[in-house]
Amino acid sequence: MRKIILILFFLSQLFSSCQYFDKQVPSEKELLQKELKAINWKEVDEFPSVAGCEKIEDKTLRQQCFFEYMTQLIQQKLSVDTLSILYPELDTIEVKVTVCPNSRLIFEPLFPKDSVAYDTVKIDSILKARLVGFPKINPAIKRGIPVKTQFILPVILKVE
Repeated sequence: MRKIILILFFLSQLFSSCQYFDKQVPSEKELLQKELKAINWKEVDEFPSVAGCEKIEDKTLRQQCFFEYMTQLIQQKLSVDTLSILYPELDTIEVKVTVCPNSRLIFEPLFPKDSVAYDTVKIDSILKARLVGFPKINPAIKRGIPVKTQFILPVILKVE
């Protein structure tokens, strides 16, 4: 009798435990939407970098190293040109730098909206002619995938 009660007890536990396996599995779309909402699309996991900054472990120091490197390189490439002679009142120019996932660089000068004193087309062509031959830039990484990033660098043309 005891054995029968024991067997019935285990069978009742077995059948009642099936409800644990009867949970609703969320659909792929629901999981995808939940994951997409959790991702911060405004930030990257790793900023673009160059070989000289790769050794730095701290994320903000590596970013600062990259920005300083890019600013110095752009200033160096533009210092040999007549840009400061053509436009003596132009001491600083903001350059929007785009780093594509394939490591290609795109430079675009940014001018104030009321800048009629500058020939923006000419300055743009000078920038495109001078800002070539950069070393390999490692693109930004988001969740293990190279992504496009854009940032604005202030480039000082006149150093006094």
